[in-house]
Amino acid sequence: MRTNRRRVFHFLSVSFLCQALLAPVCAQPDSPPPDLWKLANDRAQTHRFSTLFCAQDVRDYLSDEPGLRNALEWCKRTGVSKVYLEAFRDGYRAERKALENAKRRFLSEGFVVSGCVTTTRVGKPSTGWGGEACSCYTDPATQTNLQAVFEYAAGLFDEIMIDDFWFEACACPECDRARRARTVTIGDRSFPVSGDSWENYRCELMTQMSRERVLAPAKRVNPNARLIIKYPQWYDSFQDRGYEVARETADFDRIWVGTETRDYNDRRWGGTVQYEGCFIMRWLGGIGGPKCGGGWFDSFGTTERTYVEQARQTVLGGAGESMLFSYGSLQHGPGPKDILALRANVPELLAVAKQVRRRGIIGLAAYKPPNSHPEDEPRVFDFVGMMGLPLVPCHEFPSDAPAAFFSVHALKDTRFAARLDAFIKTGKPVLLTDGLARSLKNQSDIKLDAPNVRILPLNHDPKSLRQLGQRELDELRAPLLRPLNVTFRAPNRVGLYLFEDGSWAIENFADDNVSAELNGKPVAVAARAWGYEWK
Repeated sequence: MRTNRRRVFHFLSVSFLCQALLAPVCAQPDSPPPDLWKLANDRAQTHRFSTLFCAQDVRDYLSDEPGLRNALEWCKRTGVSKVYLEAFRDGYRAERKALENAKRRFLSEGFVVSGCVTTTRVGKPSTGWGGEACSCYTDPATQTNLQAVFEYAAGLFDEIMIDDFWFEACACPECDRARRARTVTIGDRSFPVSGDSWENYRCELMTQMSRERVLAPAKRVNPNARLIIKYPQWYDSFQDRGYEVARETADFDRIWVGTETRDYNDRRWGGTVQYEGCFIMRWLGGIGGPKCGGGWFDSFGTTERTYVEQARQTVLGGAGESMLFSYGSLQHGPGPKDILALRANVPELLAVAKQVRRRGIIGLAAYKPPNSHPEDEPRVFDFVGMMGLPLVPCHEFPSDAPAAFFSVHALKDTRFAARLDAFIKTGKPVLLTDGLARSLKNQSDIKLDAPNVRILPLNHDPKSLRQLGQRELDELRAPLLRPLNVTFRAPNRVGLYLFEDGSWAIENFADDNVSAELNGKPVAVAARAWGYEWK
């Protein structure tokens, strides 16, 4: 197939002039703006944009005709073709009449309409992380209240998403007694817990709560109901708060992924590098397969550039849908400017999504078993991805991968040492974190000094990887990319995404323009811009 090289370098030069953010729509002054509503519907089978109306938004924006008209117009101007109408949040249940009327109006205007529930302030407050907004699901009355919420939602919608407060962190006396007794009690049924750790108890509790108080009652009310569990962005601590991604993904009809990364330097919301959106989308997508619907991001702690970066990473992660949280929050704060920037980029995002979803990714396998712990290497995958190493996230040991990256997360796999030893003996390039190397040195005879093994120095701080210079990175990348027949030279904070047919994408997360070199050919990428080439 013919390579569209002209498209790549045209975009890169335009994005330089437009400072990356509005590059795709720097048209002549008399050019009409694109019809995003028509485009959104034309491309809906590949990728669509959606938004959520929280329960309070239903009350405040969708309960009268002017509010409905404004919401419909905003969605169409943004290219949003699907809406989620929330039945419950923060102890408030949206009125049935308002929900039914809003659902009817959006359907009549050509939107896809689903429901949502946010499980905050359902009953007895939790003593743990998340504060009083979260609940103690050991409490029988809270269990009953929760079931009623989902029965209500199922009577209104055939598809219901659960926002990412579906976790447990309570450590009240009742929870502690149940933990020590190694028993989860749901109504009049009891379920054994495999150990007495908080992780074991919470994972069993939330798995059984999902089955007994969410899925089963919702489907009794509405046999057509499909339930979506939305996983939050904090993949390193899922198991600590009861997110059991293997069993819950198997139980729920669909899964969703939190791809919100915001601005790394924001004092309240910062600290997460942008590559995480792509990594977690791919990792959970591997676990969920066709069940994985899309990514969800917001405008909290963002600038226009970092907001659009969230959308790009969601698309590069292979998502079939981008959820814009939420209509109400996007009407103030950074929301309005973020949406203007997004609208300018929607045509290109949809075009890239079409290309990405028809291709498989290649790169270094990045092994993170479900329920694995980071120890002192939290979110290390995100920082490695920012180093220009193309990662292929996986939840099973990647025996057939051409090259691989392993962190301490891999120790969750009880057969890991033997598997790694066999992998190293194939001669394939291997990158290990220094923390993993220390652990292996103490418990196995694996030859970590083999010529195909490189040790990545974290020094107990993955964030330090952001400071590695280009010379160090170029030397590190060269042997790891050799099996892929790829060479890449670039400074830090530049992401590389490779596809099976030789297509590629590069995103520059830095505030400065960069000069990179891919397979011996120069590629100039403006600050906060991306470029790509499709075969």
